[in-house]
Amino acid sequence: MKIFCALLLAFSLGGCAGYRIGPVKPYYLRSVHSLAVPVVKNNTYLPRVSVLITNSIIKQFQQDGTYRITGKDDADAVLVAEIDRVDRGPVRSVRGNVLATVEFNLVIRLRYTLLDRKGAVLSSPQLIYGTTTFFVGDDITSDERQALPIAAEELAVRLVSQLSEGW
Repeated sequence: MKIFCALLLAFSLGGCAGYRIGPVKPYYLRSVHSLAVPVVKNNTYLPRVSVLITNSIIKQFQQDGTYRITGKDDADAVLVAEIDRVDRGPVRSVRGNVLATVEFNLVIRLRYTLLDRKGAVLSSPQLIYGTTTFFVGDDITSDERQALPIAAEELAVRLVSQLSEGW
């Protein structure tokens, strides 16, 4: 009976043998400890959206704590990113009038590459999306402007999750 209990205990604890406590970075980023995040390039016609997204990304990296944010000269890697597009599409229309929209979906698409300090590519170009929905009031432009920070925050969460955890 004692042998059976000992074997049962050994098999039940054997599943935790490869578990590590603390940040688990992707293997190809094992030597990266500090990161530079220059201002994101804006390929859209929306003004000031690049600074909004850059600030969201930096805040999310600081909150995550896996990488230290520094200047370009001191960083182990540089995050080069550009906003490809910002799309707005109808989600819900007014009952009885399919041409009038009540709710829109806002999508921000960002393409990024991670470079080491010498300029060599650490990660191939990747696409990240940030989405949100917003209801239409009297002014659709101001409603969209108020929804942009929410989509930028979701985009930053996805980007930081992919670089710090690998998914």
